[in-house]
Amino acid sequence: MIRVLSLPEDDDTTPFPPAAAALDYPNGLLAIGGPLSVPRLEMAYRSGIFPWFSTDQPVLWWHPDPRALLFPGEMHVSRSLRKRLRQGRYAVTLDRDFDAVIRSCAHIRARAEGTWITPAMIDAYGRLHEHGIGHSVEVWHDGRLAGGLYGVSLGAAFFGESMFSLATDASKVALAWLSAQLLKWNYELIDCQVHSSHLQTLGVREVPRSRFMELLRHSLRAADRRGDWRFDDDLDVERVIGG
Repeated sequence: MIRVLSLPEDDDTTPFPPAAAALDYPNGLLAIGGPLSVPRLEMAYRSGIFPWFSTDQPVLWWHPDPRALLFPGEMHVSRSLRKRLRQGRYAVTLDRDFDAVIRSCAHIRARAEGTWITPAMIDAYGRLHEHGIGHSVEVWHDGRLAGGLYGVSLGAAFFGESMFSLATDASKVALAWLSAQLLKWNYELIDCQVHSSHLQTLGVREVPRSRFMELLRHSLRAADRRGDWRFDDDLDVERVIGG
């Protein structure tokens, strides 16, 4: 029997269970139900929790152990990616078209293996963007959206949700620019949620849940950087990203 908290569909205020209550299998399942409202989602991220579910499931909330993190400035950049960054082939923006980015992420994943970025999730994260805590990075080639990523920012933590690429290295370029900008803004972590071999090649490493929560609590002491973001005019991506 699953021993997780069941939340009413209109409940914005009931606290989530402690992380220790998350299941070992499936790894990190903590609660079921509740709304995808701005208050509920913000409460979740501040607690190290994120939603992840399919169209035929109720809302599922997760707090896996270990946690996959990328620290700003520690992204691994291959020679080919570094060359691509130097070429300036792509134009990169922040918060220029959040809706297009999240819908592109959903489309790419639905075509490949199915997606958790359901219409309800698209609407919910669009509201986070309207409230100034949901953000996107867009990568453009010849005026067309070629890749990008989106996530949530609270304190000095950025919670990455998904990325997509329609051109070579476009999603990696998005991550490199984001990592460089977050380093300049003194962000402390980029939460990548769960490990994958692809993320590992980019410098993402796993930490125990207990350590993640220590890092998260410290990062949330910083003020939120709300509102639309823009890259600093003097941002030198090559100089600040890791090797």
